Amino acid sequence: MGFLRKILPPKEWQPVVAVLMGAIVALGLYTAKVANVTSYLSDDPRTCINCHVMTTEYITWQHSSHRGVATCNDCHVPHDNVFKKYAFKAKDGLYHATIYTLRAEPQAIIMHEAGQEAVQNNCIRCHKEQVTDAKSVSWVDSHLSDRLDRTCWECHRETPHGRVKSLTAVGYHVEPLPIKEQQELFVPEWLEKATESKKPTP
Repeated sequence: MGFLRKILPPKEWQPVVAVLMGAIVALGLYTAKVANVTSYLSDDPRTCINCHVMTTEYITWQHSSHRGVATCNDCHVPHDNVFKKYAFKAKDGLYHATIYTLRAEPQAIIMHEAGQEAVQNNCIRCHKEQVTDAKSVSWVDSHLSDRLDRTCWECHRETPHGRVKSLTAVGYHVEPLPIKEQQELFVPEWLEKATESKKPTP
C-alpha cells in the first residue's frame, strides 16, 4: 500500500492523469491498428508493402523465380532459432518505422551489414547442395571459395528482385496490389488526366 501511495498522483490530479493515460493508450492502439502491427508477426510478403517504399521490391519478387518457394522472411531474416528471428524482425522493424515516420527513406534501398549476412546465410541454407556439390569440388579447385568467399548476389544480381527497380520499371500503380489502400491508387490522378486528353473524341 505504501508503494501505491508513492506512485499515485495526488487525489486532485488523479482524474487528469486517468484521462491522459486513457488518451495515450487509445492513441497507441489506434497507431498499432493503422500501422497493421500484428501483420509483422506473420511471414506474409504483403506485410512488406504496408509501407509503399517497398512496393517495387514486392512487385519484382512477385515476378521472380522465388515467388513460389520463398517469402521475404525466408531470405531476409535469420533462421538460426525463433528468438533470433523475432529479435531481428523487431530491431529491423523499429528502424524501418523510424525512417519511414521521419520521411528519411534513401533514394536507393541498400541492405545493411546484418541484412546482408542474413541473406547470404539463407542463400546457402536453401542452396547448400549447389554450393557444396562434391563433383564440382573435385573438378574445380576454387569451387568452395568462389561460392563462400563472395556474396551470392555478386553473380545472381537479378535474383529475385531484378536489376532495374524504379517506380516506372515495375508498373507501380498500374499493377493491382493486394493492399486496399494501394488498390485505390491503381491509376494515379496525373496519369488519368494525361490519358484523358489523348483519348480520341467519338
